[in-house]
Amino acid sequence: MKYFSQFILLALAVAVLLGLQYQYWLGENGRFEHNKLTAQIEEQQRLNDNQVAANKLLRTDVQDLKTGLEAVEEHARLDLGLIKPNETFVQVSTAPTTHSNY
Repeated sequence: MKYFSQFILLALAVAVLLGLQYQYWLGENGRFEHNKLTAQIEEQQRLNDNQVAANKLLRTDVQDLKTGLEAVEEHARLDLGLIKPNETFVQVSTAPTTHSNY
């Protein structure tokens, strides 16, 4: 009877330990869930950092457009094809050249 009660006590201790380990690793807020959420947070932080950099570039561009005529002229030349009087327009093709043997 003495060994039986010790066995029951040991089995109960092992069951409690396994239950706690299950909660730690696989539970609702367990270790795997924590790692998954940490990876999602890092990914979102990376996306946020990229967006902050893009926003900073846009703010700089807006500030240039508000204060300087050089930026306005540059955008007009690139986007609208502005050519000033007495300027010569030259367009260089970047398309690959193909040769045919026929």
